[in-house]
Amino acid sequence: MRGRVFYERYLQTARAPNICILAPSLTTMRPSIKLIVFLLFSVLLISFGYYAYQIVYTPNVLVGKDARPLVIPRGATFKDVQDLLHRGDYVQDLISFSFLSKLMKYDEQVKPGRYLLQPGMNNIQAIRQLRAGIQEPVNVTFNNVRLVSDLSEKITRNLNMTPQEFEVALIRFAMNNPYGFNKDNILCMFIPNTYEVYFNTSPEELIERMYQEYKRFWNTARLEKAEAAGLTPLEVSILASIVQAESVKHDEAPIIAGLYINRLKKDIPLQADPTLVFAVGDFTLKRVLNEHKEIDSPYNTYRHRGLPPGPVNMPEIFALDAVLNYTQSNYLYMCAKEDFSGRHNFTHSYQQHLVNAQRYQRALTREMRIAAQKKKQ
Repeated sequence: MRGRVFYERYLQTARAPNICILAPSLTTMRPSIKLIVFLLFSVLLISFGYYAYQIVYTPNVLVGKDARPLVIPRGATFKDVQDLLHRGDYVQDLISFSFLSKLMKYDEQVKPGRYLLQPGMNNIQAIRQLRAGIQEPVNVTFNNVRLVSDLSEKITRNLNMTPQEFEVALIRFAMNNPYGFNKDNILCMFIPNTYEVYFNTSPEELIERMYQEYKRFWNTARLEKAEAAGLTPLEVSILASIVQAESVKHDEAPIIAGLYINRLKKDIPLQADPTLVFAVGDFTLKRVLNEHKEIDSPYNTYRHRGLPPGPVNMPEIFALDAVLNYTQSNYLYMCAKEDFSGRHNFTHSYQQHLVNAQRYQRALTREMRIAAQKKKQ
């Protein structure tokens, strides 16, 4: 009986449906968690890599714009650079530029200057250029200069310095240099031209650059010509300034230079009107009178023989070369032509000079009378 009961229970158990669900073990879960973690990490890594690529290599500077200079002044901080980029609309994403700048330590190495940024530059290209201080040079041009103050205004126009800073440095140089320049003749060191320099050049560096250009101008050929004329380079420059002031027509400059060299060799006072104008200090003066000839000044070449102590303007290259290549003649006198063409009558005879002068004075008086009558009408 007991064996039968056991057998029936066995059959019931065998026929019953298997409705038991076993809970998953810890060992079966671990591969799934690892996979999820791996996938999440991969997504994050790809996202970070893509963003890093965008920060570094995606065009961010002047996108869709033209090339434009970025001027960073002296003493600027990284915050100042950020403000310049933002106000000037140089970059699309300032945050990414700033982030990479700090990674590359540009925020600690800001250099002043004038940088030409190209359209479509990425952050790393722009930061490398700014960090290395790779600048676009600027043009420095000066001519038509009479005084140091004129030069200071013109030579600093495109540079990161004030005219006053340049003038102070130039005066200091004039007072302490081994080249023979002083406060009277310092303008002789500057050869009027256009030069390329960097925006953040200091006053001292600019003066040194101009001295190097001066030495380059005074090559062996020019030095030999100056010696043949019996002049030093400084004397050539001083005489050239007078010749330039007298030469309305450039083709007459070598003739005028030859005339003054003749007077110097004969120890005759130059009697050059431009030196009197300089002595008076009134550069609007059109007519030199006898009273001007009595001015007590080393620039009064009616009273003092030889050259004045400095130039009456900054001579340009044509005037310098006119002195070095002066026309040999016996001329000692010149007077403006009565036709007001800007040309001169030259002669070696004082008597003929007086005739020429009277002719010019009569023509000038006639023109002044006509102008006065027209003014009354």
